[in-house]
Amino acid sequence: MKILFIAPTPFFADRGTHIRIFEEARALEKRQHHIIIATYHVGRNIAQEVGSTIDIRRINRWLFWYKKLEAGPDWQKIILDLFLLRKVLWLTWRQRPDVIHGHLHEGVLLGWLTQKVFFWRHIPLVADFHGSLTGEMVSHQYLRIGFMQKIFQYIERKIDNLGDAAVASSVENKQIIDAMRKKNAVHVVLDGVHVDEKKSPQEIVQTKMALQLPLTQPIVVYAGALLPNKGIHYLLEAIPLVLAKKPETYFVIAGSPKELIVHAIASYQLAHSVKLISPITHINVPAVLSVADIAVDPKDSQTNQASGKILQYMGAGLPVVCFDRTNNRSYLGSAAHYATPMSAQGIADALLYYLDHPQERIAHAAANRERAVAFSWDVAGKQLEELYRHLCQSR
Repeated sequence: MKILFIAPTPFFADRGTHIRIFEEARALEKRQHHIIIATYHVGRNIAQEVGSTIDIRRINRWLFWYKKLEAGPDWQKIILDLFLLRKVLWLTWRQRPDVIHGHLHEGVLLGWLTQKVFFWRHIPLVADFHGSLTGEMVSHQYLRIGFMQKIFQYIERKIDNLGDAAVASSVENKQIIDAMRKKNAVHVVLDGVHVDEKKSPQEIVQTKMALQLPLTQPIVVYAGALLPNKGIHYLLEAIPLVLAKKPETYFVIAGSPKELIVHAIASYQLAHSVKLISPITHINVPAVLSVADIAVDPKDSQTNQASGKILQYMGAGLPVVCFDRTNNRSYLGSAAHYATPMSAQGIADALLYYLDHPQERIAHAAANRERAVAFSWDVAGKQLEELYRHLCQSR
């Protein structure tokens, strides 16, 4: 089949939303489908970097000054989305896709408009919701509680009902959409992972030396977006609490944007115990994870997003500290230490527990690597393929 992905974002940047879009596309490509991704004018050509044949089509650079790659709302995206709608309409006319797959609420809306324009072709639309639109805007402090928030909640409810089928990235998000959606099922397609080969002790030492990391101290790693809505503030506040009891602990924080972390390192005087790696690419994450003893994901449930980084931690064979969320348990089961309460102190206590119990840490690491096999991106690709075929047959 020929699938048109709508990605209303500066694709590709090294963050979870883009990784999900790309890995879903690559999994479908492996199943012999032709994937076209319509996206903004900015971003890296990740397909070219990994030798993929995924066809990335960009809007014209009319907003040449717009170069933002970070997550978060921006009023200029309204203009970019209008240009993207034009691109999607043109691609639908020329490429004649079998399925339109809209990512994020904006992409679903653009896909629905395109579906209506080409109504005689009966093109099925898959709505891929990565999280809550309003929750995301609130978490980025772009919306305050009040009239405007109620307007966006109304818009979100309307968009949640679009599409011939809906896809949610987490069990939590499915429950939210199920409550709003009046017809057509919501399918959970979890983020996937590539299981990394276990590195030898010599390779780990070489990587630590290359990254200028201590060779004998226990290392805690966070790899992902360095934004408030990812819970990074919980980790930053937890680090001094951990160091007060385990001063030998070393932290690696990898991601971007780095401004918040640089300020926190200076404020808490953590330069001797924290290594910031920024930026980091999706391709380089496995090397950073290979040197760690413990991984942490401090994301709370405010946006109902899945956590692709937990799967990356599992694929690297790491024990994980995170909050007790439905989606996290669906990945990790009992092979994690869940932080309670949902606070910096909870994260600190969970990290200290793992530091004091190395044997449990090792057992959970092995269990996570084994569980990761069941969460391959190939599983997501097969789920999407079956959904596409069902929709096309129904049409």
